[in-house]
Amino acid sequence: MSNGRIPEEVIEKVLKHHDIVDVVGRYVHLSKQGHYMKGLCPFHSEKTPSFTVTPEKQIYHCYGCGAGGGAIRFLMEIEGFTFIEAINQMAAEANLDLGIDLGSDTPSQQNPEKTKLYEAYEFTGKLYQHILKNTEQGKQAMEYLRSRGLNDKLIDTFGIGYAPSNWDTLAQLLEKRQYDLPLMEKGGLLSARQEGQGYFDKFRDRIMFPIHDWKGRLIAFAGRAMGEAQPKYLNSPESMLFHKSKSLYNMHLARPQIRKLQQIVVFEGYMDVIKAWDAGITNGVATMGTALTEEHTDVIRKQADQVTVAYDGDSAGQNAAYKSIPILEQAGCLVKIAMIPNAQDPDDFITHHGSERFVREVIETAVPSIKYKLLYFRKNFKLQEDGEKLRYMQQALKIIADITSPIEREHYVRELSTEFRYSFETTLQNLNEIRLQAEKSSSSGDNKAKAWNNVRNERTPREQTPSLLPAYYNAERQLLAIMLFDADITLYVERNLGDQFNVDAHNALAAYLYAYFGQGYEPNFSSFIAMLQEEELEGLASSIAMMGNSHGVNGQVIDDCISTIKKYKLQQSIKQKTEEMIVAERSGDLKMAGQIGNEITSLVKQLKSS
Repeated sequence: MSNGRIPEEVIEKVLKHHDIVDVVGRYVHLSKQGHYMKGLCPFHSEKTPSFTVTPEKQIYHCYGCGAGGGAIRFLMEIEGFTFIEAINQMAAEANLDLGIDLGSDTPSQQNPEKTKLYEAYEFTGKLYQHILKNTEQGKQAMEYLRSRGLNDKLIDTFGIGYAPSNWDTLAQLLEKRQYDLPLMEKGGLLSARQEGQGYFDKFRDRIMFPIHDWKGRLIAFAGRAMGEAQPKYLNSPESMLFHKSKSLYNMHLARPQIRKLQQIVVFEGYMDVIKAWDAGITNGVATMGTALTEEHTDVIRKQADQVTVAYDGDSAGQNAAYKSIPILEQAGCLVKIAMIPNAQDPDDFITHHGSERFVREVIETAVPSIKYKLLYFRKNFKLQEDGEKLRYMQQALKIIADITSPIEREHYVRELSTEFRYSFETTLQNLNEIRLQAEKSSSSGDNKAKAWNNVRNERTPREQTPSLLPAYYNAERQLLAIMLFDADITLYVERNLGDQFNVDAHNALAAYLYAYFGQGYEPNFSSFIAMLQEEELEGLASSIAMMGNSHGVNGQVIDDCISTIKKYKLQQSIKQKTEEMIVAERSGDLKMAGQIGNEITSLVKQLKSS
């Protein structure tokens, strides 16, 4: 069941029994400062408290990292709960009968089969570790790990073990402990014999790398063959615990450092993560040999917004790195690609060149995604030939045209024109024509949905001084701060402004407010923010709510905000049309330039009358 189907009364019932000061106070030492409580943010590293709790509005907000929300969101972030898990946890603490089945995965209501599998995996992980470290059977595996540069500390940190070559060592022990063997097969620990009854071990004569969920529960294994057995790496099958497309190796250990740095390094394999950890890269995870998925990026984006992809240096690895860029950027991540020379993987590079060189020459020199795209396509062209050079420049300009920052666009255009000895002005004109054509193609379709989907990708200015922000931006935040606590004003804004906010995130928040008050709910900020279930929007709402409330606001203030927002949209349209007219004039299309000029005149009249 999704949050959207949890009745409002249920959310309110839970929140009434939990003061946010008490919820946050279990994890953060709070000190009273006037109407607020302050403490060190639990979601990023800081020395001066910027984490603020507002008892009156039942919200928290960090002015350092932008985290924010209500009591439910805080529990979700600090404990890693889903929305439903947080609701159930809070209900259980208050001994509340919600009168509704939310389908919880909290321990108290968990599927008993899952509970047994978690127990079995935990037992199996300890068994494999014991065999590796304390038995004659594990000696060869231990020697192999030593030869790969793994010491006792690394082996213990990552819980590495060894599955013996016997066919049924684990099966016998699980049966002796009265585990349901068909369930153990279903969970991926055992296999059923094809002839006759009985079960045998899924993993045999393999070095075992335990895979955990991000809460630290063991949910699967990856086994590396010691001999010539194929495949070289064997993963646990998909199960009720393990979904490879959603699981990231080492997230449970890396998560604290990822949250602290707001950066994550994504590798391909287990050994890459382990050797990088030893090199001091303790914010690394691995996709375990599978392609990066949207489910992976959902997990990544909740932890950090800066991602360095450090895949193998061979063509397969670099192709996979290239394919990961749009998936990560769609989720709102800032992406860099680490380039490893001589087709090496991170493990090989560290082994042959050492930890310091890996950090200095690979991780710290990772290139921005745009730069990587240019380098990636470059290898497909014979740049010593003029025709190929021109084809590459056209491809490169299409890539550069997607950059939203004018300064960054100009940087790459200048770099390109300098390298190939074309005039900067001509190269820039070609770029503008490509952008104009793309904008025309884009405007011919309905991009409203696309704009609304950009909320996660958008990076709005964080906690800057209002005077340094554009007037329209301040007007939108001021208007939303009033709307959060006033249903009548919200409905007035809906009629007179609708979805014309210039910032996509503001538009999305306004849409939620229109729907919330449109259903007849009374202003209740903690209930409203709980219904969002979008981390970015909850942080935005909490930040805006900290600005103040609507006491003493008159109609003129509302109208002035609406006017400022609308004027900016017109100004942007005039600016865009002016650029289009210049391009048309330069290309000799005077008829088109004249048509655009008339459109500009009409927009100017609208601006003056607004």
